[in-house]
Amino acid sequence: MQLKRAISVLLASAMIVAMTACSAGGGSSVETGSKSSTANLPAFDSLHLGTDYKNIKANLKFLTHKTDLVNTTFKDYVQQFQKLYPNINITYEGITDYEKEMSNRITTKDWGDICMVPAFITNKADLPTYFIPLGDQKTLANTYNYTNMWMYQGKTYGIASNGNIQGMVYNKKVYQNAGIMTLPKTPDEFLTDLQKIKDFSGGKVVPMYTNFAAQWTMTAWDAYIGINATGSPDYMNITLPHEKNPFSKKKDMTGPYAVYYTLYEATKRHLIEADPTTTDWEGSKPMMNKGQIGTMALGSWAISQVQTAGSNSADIGYMPFPITVNGKQYATVAGDYNYGINVTSSNDNKIAAMLYVKWLVEKSGFAASNGLISTVKDDPLPTILQESFKNVTLLEDTPAKAGEEALYGNINTDSELSLNSNYTHVAKIVEAAEGASESLDGIMDDWNKKWTAAQQKYGALK
Repeated sequence: MQLKRAISVLLASAMIVAMTACSAGGGSSVETGSKSSTANLPAFDSLHLGTDYKNIKANLKFLTHKTDLVNTTFKDYVQQFQKLYPNINITYEGITDYEKEMSNRITTKDWGDICMVPAFITNKADLPTYFIPLGDQKTLANTYNYTNMWMYQGKTYGIASNGNIQGMVYNKKVYQNAGIMTLPKTPDEFLTDLQKIKDFSGGKVVPMYTNFAAQWTMTAWDAYIGINATGSPDYMNITLPHEKNPFSKKKDMTGPYAVYYTLYEATKRHLIEADPTTTDWEGSKPMMNKGQIGTMALGSWAISQVQTAGSNSADIGYMPFPITVNGKQYATVAGDYNYGINVTSSNDNKIAAMLYVKWLVEKSGFAASNGLISTVKDDPLPTILQESFKNVTLLEDTPAKAGEEALYGNINTDSELSLNSNYTHVAKIVEAAEGASESLDGIMDDWNKKWTAAQQKYGALK
């Protein structure tokens, strides 16, 4: 199998163009006469749906990655919202290759009014260039979850559509048939269980399906290296930017190395699909529903998609990532894509967009109907997550310290690893393990060197 050549082809197709800053243009507005002004906008949490701004008129464009919902669910949402605000019209545009397309469009002034904040914005100092502040983060955090995800200098620039727990989707029946009655809590226990699945099924069930060819799915592995692997909410934004050789192996098999070890060894031991370059994301969902796949590394957002891909929804479960820190398991809880509002829209459109986003978060029922975690603090955890996460400590990442908001993003970009935003470094692990071309220790040493060089550039090494 020519994985190395395949990766180079995938990389070429996934290149993201460099972003340039966009400036605000002139125009009329409700209060200030400036299209780019945000000083007199209401705070997101202060808005009262159905009573505030009843007569406001606006035509909004909404860019979304959920192409399958544009003409169904989202169309229904607009109709419901317009019962409260009949003069606000919303047109959705679904984008298939969302991150790549948005890397081009976000630098323009007129991409629309609402979008899902792209993951490639790793430097939070760029947020005010593109989006309006929705309010003070500490104040918003009284009502909403995940308000620090897109925070800069105390202001929140995005509100999560819903929340996700970082774990793994698995087929409960497959695990039970293989004699696995207790979910694994360490990487080696997990690898042993994957081997049991392979042996029991005679190779007919893929123990762990990587979804390698989809590219973006590989970044799920980066999402485990923080709280899941360390138990520390400070790790990603406070510890990692300063830590010496963070990708080195630890004696207790925690931390980033343990996460990537799990993927490397599963690949090396042939516990994944026979040819990763031919995986099919859409096809993997009914395969897992039928019991042809044991496990997939995906956020909890994927649960409902796998459940509804066939007639065996009861067989689908969600398990903690198999790492234990000092006898306990942890999981990162984080916002999914956040709603962001264009800083260059007119004030009428900004306010109308805030009203619609607030309705989506508080009234649409999107999270509950899809088994997702609500952005609203008082809403309960979905039943499927209560089952296997009752003894798992759920934590959100701590924001960066004041003055260091851009540090992680700068180091992440300059190291060329692009954790959580680009798949190629994770793909290299599969390539190396499949072809026995490089050891995991060799890969991790290379990552440490790149990370250290970037740390030194920004004076971040302790």
